[in-house]
Amino acid sequence: MSRLIFFLTIFLLPGCAKPLPEITEIDLQQWKADRHGCNGYRENTSETFLNQKEKLLGLSENQILKLIGKPDAAELYKRNQKFYYYALSADSTCNSPSGLSKKLSLRFNATGLVKEVTTE
Repeated sequence: MSRLIFFLTIFLLPGCAKPLPEITEIDLQQWKADRHGCNGYRENTSETFLNQKEKLLGLSENQILKLIGKPDAAELYKRNQKFYYYALSADSTCNSPSGLSKKLSLRFNATGLVKEVTTE
């Protein structure tokens, strides 16, 4: 019995994860490198990216990190929910004159999957 559980855990469960989607017309390496939107790449490609934001729904936290990189900010919320924020335009850390930044917000549910993708 323990061999069966071991087999299922090691070989079958990793295959159950949703595959990483392809975000088209965007260089994701440049996206990841444009921390806080300081270089302008995220701002220049934000419309293209936002047209594909539904592809992020259902992805795990690890898949999001692999696909679009570390968030610019994160927030823990009640009931084990988590939010990741990605600046789409230069934020206050870039010495932006306005200090206001458009950002992508990902809400993870208690099971660690993206439940909602919005812009603020």
